[in-house]
Amino acid sequence: MKFTKMHALGNDFIIINNIKRNFFFEKKIIQKLSNRYLGIGFDQLLLVELSSNKNIDFHYRIFNADGNEVEQCGNGARCLALYLRIKKLILKNEICVSTKNRLLYLKLLNNNIISVNMGIPLFNPKEIPFITNSIKNTYKLFFQNKYIYFNVVSLGNPHCVIQVKDVSNTAVSLIGTFFENYKLFPKKINVGFMQYLNVNNIKIRVFERGVGETKSCGSGACAAAAIGIKKNILLNKVFVHLPGGKITVFWKGNNNKLYMEGSASYVYDGKIIL
Repeated sequence: MKFTKMHALGNDFIIINNIKRNFFFEKKIIQKLSNRYLGIGFDQLLLVELSSNKNIDFHYRIFNADGNEVEQCGNGARCLALYLRIKKLILKNEICVSTKNRLLYLKLLNNNIISVNMGIPLFNPKEIPFITNSIKNTYKLFFQNKYIYFNVVSLGNPHCVIQVKDVSNTAVSLIGTFFENYKLFPKKINVGFMQYLNVNNIKIRVFERGVGETKSCGSGACAAAAIGIKKNILLNKVFVHLPGGKITVFWKGNNNKLYMEGSASYVYDGKIIL
């Protein structure tokens, strides 16, 4: 099997051309491939497929390192755009792709910077999904003798955002594991930890469901920025600083679409015997 290794600010992927639908991946195969000691090593596996809609350039599927298929991946979308250009599968700069639950519009800019139209952020708990009796501005869960306050949002995949004083001194894995598997999140949850810097800048760390903490998370950056803008603590343009680098998020609020800009990087092509 031929594959391409790519990353977006340290969030790494393998991308496979499955246009001829030659490959079907069971969970255990993905888990083996994702292992950083015994396999290739990656956070997510991306499959490129043809779209049945003539107005959509490609369909792509996303699998986390644990083998579960998920709905969305912002960093993966940027890598996908660069992959399609490198492999000459498309020549235009503006690309429309479908995922499990929405359309994404990708635009190749200069210096391997890609803009992604992520759609409209969704805050209704049913759309996350998050089980609650009432819609609130902020929710809370009791963990280790104290309440943790959080917000929820979907960018095609579920996120909760916890505002903290200092992301470098936050128990990301401990709290992230608790939230990811909590019974009120029926499809599990990506957990973002946001540190406010000023009206245009935040730091975040993200614990991704089925993966653990990653160097970068595109949809997680969008989720944190959207929550901050909705709470009126951030302006419409936000620089999101992650361990792997910086993502820029633009959102005018309400029912406007949210845009993300960031880099993507090609690492190598390889092949492996399954």
